[in-house]
Amino acid sequence: MASSDKPEVVERDVKDKEQKEDKEHKEDDKEDGKGGFIEKVKDFIHDIGEKIEEAIGFGKPTADVTGIHIPSINLEKAEIVVDVLIKNPNPVPIPLIDINYLIESDGRKLISGLIPDAGTIHAHGEETVKIPVTLIYDDIKNTYDDIKPGSIIPYRIKVDLIVDVPVFGRLTLPLEKTGEIPVPYKPDIDVEKIHFQRFSLEETVAVLHLKLENKNDFDLGLNGLDYEVWLSEVSIGEAELEKSTKIDKNGISRIEIPITFRPKDFGSALWDMIRGKGTGYSMKGNINVDTPFGAMKLPISKEGGTTRLKKNKEDGGDDDDDDDDED
Repeated sequence: MASSDKPEVVERDVKDKEQKEDKEHKEDDKEDGKGGFIEKVKDFIHDIGEKIEEAIGFGKPTADVTGIHIPSINLEKAEIVVDVLIKNPNPVPIPLIDINYLIESDGRKLISGLIPDAGTIHAHGEETVKIPVTLIYDDIKNTYDDIKPGSIIPYRIKVDLIVDVPVFGRLTLPLEKTGEIPVPYKPDIDVEKIHFQRFSLEETVAVLHLKLENKNDFDLGLNGLDYEVWLSEVSIGEAELEKSTKIDKNGISRIEIPITFRPKDFGSALWDMIRGKGTGYSMKGNINVDTPFGAMKLPISKEGGTTRLKKNKEDGGDDDDDDDDED
């Protein structure tokens, strides 16, 4: 029995092995068939998708900086608005996810920021997105010592628009724009002299002769002025500008301002001025100017100066212009 059992065991092993191999081959064929079918389905879907894209007309959006505005500027800060035109060629709206912006000067960062969820660009449409930026001059001057008041500095604005487009996914549209922006400095003002036009203790009409010094590297078009003048700590009222004038960059301009006041309110200071003695004056106010960068309202102030009253010839005075104020 032992000798007859041995070949039966071998034969059974061989059959089992053959059956196992046949089964594996059948399973492999099944898997190959299944895989081939899936790949064919994927290819078919991809082909259909491409045809749909071509028919519908998906495309990448475009963007361009169309303008930079300075709606407000003064001695403390500059408000800047960057206009970015975005065109969407797609048949569906696309969300504007984020806007990253950076303003630099000569490679140095002045300010940067992020605007999240900036809106949606309509299908087959275009939108002008406005990016507001504020430059604080003290921050700039404290960071960079070589940026001085009155100067003009170059700038470069870099903007990254991040959009989500069907088919293409998330895209970044980089933009750049260069220009110049001022760091304004307030003008210096002096009362050089006061001339009478009509004199009485109850009411006197006089002309203030003012000297304005522009300490900026750009011209100022003076078109408005409002301030109050004190002589010997007594207010003589407010003065107004009758006609506009231009003050060249780093230049000096002289203007005449008529003013009416009551000399009897001055007390002893009036008689000092009439006798030719100087008396202290001070003034505070603002001037409205036009600049190459937009309109500005700049403060003016002067304290501790001295001036004299001077009558016209018809009032018995000497009407030459040699009696400038004594500082």
